[in-house]
Amino acid sequence: MKTTLKSAIALLVALPSLAFAATWDVDPAHSSAGFTVKHMMVSNVTGSFNIKQGAVNLDDKDVTKSTVEATLDAATVNTGNAKRDEHLRAPDFFDTAKFPTITFKSTKVEKAGEGKLKVSGNLTMHGVTKPVVLDVTGPTAESKDPWGNTRTGVSATTKLNRKDFGLTYNTALETGGVAVGEEVTVNLDLSLTKKAPAAPAAAPAKK
Repeated sequence: MKTTLKSAIALLVALPSLAFAATWDVDPAHSSAGFTVKHMMVSNVTGSFNIKQGAVNLDDKDVTKSTVEATLDAATVNTGNAKRDEHLRAPDFFDTAKFPTITFKSTKVEKAGEGKLKVSGNLTMHGVTKPVVLDVTGPTAESKDPWGNTRTGVSATTKLNRKDFGLTYNTALETGGVAVGEEVTVNLDLSLTKKAPAAPAAAPAKK
């Protein structure tokens, strides 16, 4: 009897957190990870990476207790120019044979106004880990897709200096300046699907 009572109390204590926390998986097919960098000091080049996987543990009761993790496939870098993309995968830049992924893991989530968040975390790229802060909009209102999935979406942006991650390659221009800018703007648009909750554990046998 004592064991059963203790189990019931433990379940009641856990119910509030279970009711408000949910895990959302990033849908790579409907999400994007893009970047923009200055080229030849006069124009911008945009590119993207494929998202391998990602998850958001979203606490609806207290969003600051939420967590975010994501992994990008560095070898999928795509700027629309095959020769340039091959160079970006080489040791001069991302060296994707040695560093195949780019990862982000949150360390803090803060409210930043209506529908806005600041998500701090560690970004690992080219074998270097540095703190970054994402300016996040969302999550959007939940909706059902035609296949019965519950979806929400978020968008995020940040700026970083590529040299901080050991991406130092450049070429000086005769007219002054360099071929590739140091500041990179990163933009993320993520479609998230709610993960089905795990089945509750079976109640212990009565004694």
